[in-house]
Amino acid sequence: MTSNTAEQDAAVADKAILANSAYADGRHLAARQSIYRWQQPRYDLPGLIVEELADTSGTVIDIGCGNGKFVSRLHRDRPDLGVVGMDISAGILAELPKPVLAADAQALPFADESADALLALHMLYHVGDIEATIKELARVLRPGGVLIASTNSETDKQELDRLWSRAAGDVLGLPEGPARVSLSSRFSLENAPGYLGAVFEDIRVRELPGIIAVTDPAPVVAHLASYEAWADQCGVPFHETVSRAAEIVAAVIATEGAFEITCRGGILICRR
Repeated sequence: MTSNTAEQDAAVADKAILANSAYADGRHLAARQSIYRWQQPRYDLPGLIVEELADTSGTVIDIGCGNGKFVSRLHRDRPDLGVVGMDISAGILAELPKPVLAADAQALPFADESADALLALHMLYHVGDIEATIKELARVLRPGGVLIASTNSETDKQELDRLWSRAAGDVLGLPEGPARVSLSSRFSLENAPGYLGAVFEDIRVRELPGIIAVTDPAPVVAHLASYEAWADQCGVPFHETVSRAAEIVAAVIATEGAFEITCRGGILICRR
């Protein structure tokens, strides 16, 4: 994973970009999620969340629920729970099962100790003030409740980082181009326990490593292109770089049979 500049970090947490571009609808998020179809071992992430909530009853709020993968699964597998989806983007909530609401994770519209479980899945790196947001999550969570967060390691998908820098360099006529924007670096699998440990004493990390091997450039292209909302922070012609990356991946596949990507993600289960 690359390390962002201050400008890139600000853009990753920019509310206008998040609500009106990056997650205005589910298109870009679905493209990023789709690459995991080629991962081995393959993880059923919604199923893992259902598993971790086996002993939970009452109200579950999915903070930053995105396109509703987890909300929908909980409605299906745990109809006994009161599931609420929340996201900063009203647009991405349009097709989700109700109830849903558009709100900012840094100012949750819920009463103190009103939730039995909270989900914050691949979203805490998008908030401006991570520490304050975690305190806000703890405020809403009942004593004995569970917070499940997820993110990626600082070494996640390094092959895509190198691919982007090479493609960007080719486009710019440089030995190596600027790094791509990293979404997870602000709240990574390595630094997340430190953030969460300021509020939660009981934290369990469940790592989910794997290898993605693609035999067609399309999934890689879709993944890289899904960062279009942050194109201005890339320091390189965005679409030309994606196209050059596709050519590089195609060449690797032609000579090696597959383009491999190392995935290192995980979930953190936190109890008060």
